[in-house]
Amino acid sequence: MGKIAAIILAAGQGKRMNSTVHKQYLLLKEKPVLYYSLRAFEKSAVDEMVLVTGADEIAYCKREIVQQYGFRKVSYITEGGRERCHSVYQGLKALAEDTEYVLIHDGARPFVTENIIADTIEAVKKYKACVVGMPVKDTIKITDGHQFAVQTPERQHVWAVQTPQAFSYEIVWKAYSMLMEHEIPVTDDAMVVETYLQYPVKLIEGSYENIKITTPEDLLIAEVFGRML
Repeated sequence: MGKIAAIILAAGQGKRMNSTVHKQYLLLKEKPVLYYSLRAFEKSAVDEMVLVTGADEIAYCKREIVQQYGFRKVSYITEGGRERCHSVYQGLKALAEDTEYVLIHDGARPFVTENIIADTIEAVKKYKACVVGMPVKDTIKITDGHQFAVQTPERQHVWAVQTPQAFSYEIVWKAYSMLMEHEIPVTDDAMVVETYLQYPVKLIEGSYENIKITTPEDLLIAEVFGRML
């Protein structure tokens, strides 16, 4: 039986945070945001983790995060790419040959839980492609590009997608290999699989607390949610 692996993405520059410190290294309860994502996967059923970070941050991550906090499941730290999709591809290339399932997670989502990871693993074994998300609470409007509303989708059919997003290795590797040859703008891993393989992706519930820290306001919310950590 093949391995279950996780790719933890921490190569983003976090330009919307308006900080000289990248968002994944900002402190939350006196520890880097990235620490909490790694801790959740360390305690989970995944066999190994590949951490994808900036070229100048590999040594820092190895010394100050992986070694400092004793994350034994981090088997490799690799350099990310120009965009998120390139970083995922680098992570996929670094996985062991006997990897069967891959969970891809944003390092700037510190509130992922062991239960969410367990549910994701169970779902990916059944459906081969799944993503964590939650039904939206607000009414969503589709615009014409000039801030005029042209459509209002039924709220019951609209979800906000989170991570982890999980796939059989065979599926996600094939889809990303095709993306690297014929690049189109993509926003998440599910879109790559949907676009290039037309493979159905199952949505599973995560948590409204499973936020991605992207803006200064998110960090304030994270301080409140930090009571769970």
